[in-house]
Amino acid sequence: MTVVPADAATASGPAAGHAAGQAAAPSAVPNGQAARPPLIRAMNEQLLLEHIRLSGPCSRADLARVSGLSKPTVSLALANLERAALVREAGQRTGVPGRSALLYEIRPDAGFVLGLDIGHQFLRGALADLSGEIRVRSSRKAAASSVPGRVAELVRLADDICAEAGIPRSRVTQTVIGSPGVYDPRRDAMALTGGMPGWNRPAALAGLREAFGPALAVENDVDAEALAERAHGYGQEADSFAFVHVGTGIGMGLVIGGKLHRGAHGVAGEIAFLPLADDHEVDRGEVRRRGVLEMVAAASGVVRAARRAGLRGPVSARRVFEAAARGDARASAVVAEEARLVAAAICCVIAVADPELIVLGGGIGQAPGFAEAVTNCLRPVAPALPEVKVSALGTDAVVDGCLAEGAGLAWLQLTKTSLGA
Repeated sequence: MTVVPADAATASGPAAGHAAGQAAAPSAVPNGQAARPPLIRAMNEQLLLEHIRLSGPCSRADLARVSGLSKPTVSLALANLERAALVREAGQRTGVPGRSALLYEIRPDAGFVLGLDIGHQFLRGALADLSGEIRVRSSRKAAASSVPGRVAELVRLADDICAEAGIPRSRVTQTVIGSPGVYDPRRDAMALTGGMPGWNRPAALAGLREAFGPALAVENDVDAEALAERAHGYGQEADSFAFVHVGTGIGMGLVIGGKLHRGAHGVAGEIAFLPLADDHEVDRGEVRRRGVLEMVAAASGVVRAARRAGLRGPVSARRVFEAAARGDARASAVVAEEARLVAAAICCVIAVADPELIVLGGGIGQAPGFAEAVTNCLRPVAPALPEVKVSALGTDAVVDGCLAEGAGLAWLQLTKTSLGA
């Protein structure tokens, strides 16, 4: 699970910048040499810009206090940021004693972020400005089955979103695409792409780069959901949590210390490959491609189990859960086994990472009563019992995670370009 920049150099995500209250210093220069005045100015400007971005409108006094910089230095930096069209005046602070202070805020139109989701059945996307305001959202059913066709569909969606927003796609600062799979640097291609035919071929990533240019990152879709949960959901309140997606596929995004954990090879969270189930009835090639747990416990596995249990007619995971809710004994047994399998995977995560929160997502993960069933299965076996919650985010969670990731990457680009950092 990794971000894939357009130049194939692995990135770790948005830079955190300097901590609040910490001024830029010559020792922060990567090559260990003393920073020259232009570089010091750029570092100070980045520090102030990051604080305004995270904290909202700020006065010169606010920025001097949190940065440790002098008021003249802050004034000079703000003037440079205004000339670079990265900040603007935001009115004056009122209702406090003394002279009213002039406030500064980020210019929302300094750049734009495009978030896209390549789903198995749907394509979704949104365009946001740098304040985080969504300008346009859109989705459509995926029709193409070939790699070039899927890329072309995604490009049409992006073009339509930008056209509706009145923003040329050339003005998009950063594009982030949520996709099944992880980046394999040896092949310069995606790997472990599950049920997306051909998506693991180098041509898929090459097609995306050609279509969206150098300001492109490709994020694992479940990791993107975890980033959305961190930005907008229950993950806002947890320093460490695991987002477990159970639906047509199975995956996990793991946040530790407030940051997404990707692992040495980008496969942290690929719980689909945990060998926790009997796979004797599953095709071995599919197991290698999708993982034992996913083959048995994702939606297709629920359907196979239901048919073995004797359910007839059109069977889907949704209908199995609905039948269980109506009291069907065979369906109830299938759902109970599904809860046991998912709990077993989560128990492994608890034993290794000890997150304070588990968030369930996906069609199965968000099914009524499933979180309670998983918790009941965890209680007698887990070494600790974190709270298990059902994500309240909807079908745009991957897109929202891509936008959250893209905002940080966009600021890196803008500050490097505008401030010469």
